[in-house]
Amino acid sequence: MNVESTVASLAAHLEQVRRHRSELRESVAAVDLALESPIARGGMWRERVRAALAELAHDFDDHVALTESPGGIYDTARHSAPRLSGRVDRLLEEHRDLRAALHGYLAVLEHDGTVADLPVFREELTVLVGRLVRHRQKGGDLVYEAYDVDLGGSG
Repeated sequence: MNVESTVASLAAHLEQVRRHRSELRESVAAVDLALESPIARGGMWRERVRAALAELAHDFDDHVALTESPGGIYDTARHSAPRLSGRVDRLLEEHRDLRAALHGYLAVLEHDGTVADLPVFREELTVLVGRLVRHRQKGGDLVYEAYDVDLGGSG
């Protein structure tokens, strides 16, 4: 691959990441909104949270596949800016932890698992949403440092 085609390929990949970040942001916001709904609705609250969480889990799985793909932003950052390798490793570790948490909570909701204390369950999911927001921020910072590209706060 020549330099021009490598640059064009990276630019196309970064544009795909930018579009996907927007989808992921919307999914996080949908979960946050579902969590805000009245918990006293019981089954309705659970279904609303389950639907939003299912979409978020799907979008996060796509995020992991996109960022971890060979030649993707993490792989390229590791090669073009080796000083960022430690941060890439931490983001990859966060992927594993966040993915496990998302799918774990979703499994409880999808299989009518017992949630003994809905307010505690909601608090745990709210903390998870905060972790996802911070992960997204760290990813944006990494991309900016590696490629001098702003993925955008709203995109």
